[in-house]
Amino acid sequence: MKPLIIIDDIYLQHYTIDHPESISRLVAIYKKLNKFGDKIDILSSIEASKEQILTVHTIKHYNRVEEASKNSDYLDMDTPTSKDSFIAAKYAVGAGIKALNLINLGKYRLAFCLVRPPGHHATPNKSMGFCLFNNIAISAKYAQSIGYKRVFIIDFDVHHGNGTQDTFYSDSSVFYFSTHQAFTYPGSGDPSETGAKDAKGYTFNYPLMPNSTDKELIEAYREELPPLIKTFNPDIILISAGYDLHESDPLAMLDITFNGIKKMMNIILSQNPNIPKILFLEGGYNIDALAINIENSIDSMIDASKISTL
Repeated sequence: MKPLIIIDDIYLQHYTIDHPESISRLVAIYKKLNKFGDKIDILSSIEASKEQILTVHTIKHYNRVEEASKNSDYLDMDTPTSKDSFIAAKYAVGAGIKALNLINLGKYRLAFCLVRPPGHHATPNKSMGFCLFNNIAISAKYAQSIGYKRVFIIDFDVHHGNGTQDTFYSDSSVFYFSTHQAFTYPGSGDPSETGAKDAKGYTFNYPLMPNSTDKELIEAYREELPPLIKTFNPDIILISAGYDLHESDPLAMLDITFNGIKKMMNIILSQNPNIPKILFLEGGYNIDALAINIENSIDSMIDASKISTL
């Protein structure tokens, strides 16, 4: 069963002038997709509905994103919009919805939503950190609505996914696992943050000290991740795939190599091979390195798709 890749030209209409999260990120990635030929299926996205977005975000937040986009305003000091940003953001959410629908029909087991704007910093009531709507959180809610009741979220972006954590901090049906650089934006993700109420223990944060190497990263994924997945026993795994953990990234201070990221990806994809997994593009701001990392990840997905069908 081939991996599914979802891309859409509407993502190129979210203009961010002189900004790290730029159109050129996806342009570089799209060029890499040609090498895979018929080993992958590439489909366009769909527009998420207002109702789907409101399963995570408040109506005030939804309206603010729409209004900011009309006026090409900033939603916060790091998060610009342009006239088509609102529709691009709805299609970024829609990629996860489409992937879930096709996985639910048995057509795919692995998917990668190559979207922008990214999402994991967006809280239920606030856009921040380049993110408008929280793509992965909305997809988690939608997954539950179609039968995937227990959702495990893995987030390897170098910046902690505060929005995703906030959304599910008191929800024991969703496990949130994050590795991220310590002492950087947005300032959350301490190991003491483990969940609230009935969901105590369903959030796991593993900060990596600045200048951490492949060794520290792989230790987290080899030693910590598998027992948590085994105990939680999810129906689906969703992954915030932020490649700004790479050593070349201008917005981070980790020493993680291409090989280290590929090893991490192979560990993630090997967890319960027959459980569906969907990746959502988050960060990654050295454009050449981002494209190589995406290429390597799709190679890993192709290999994993062969194993999961045995």
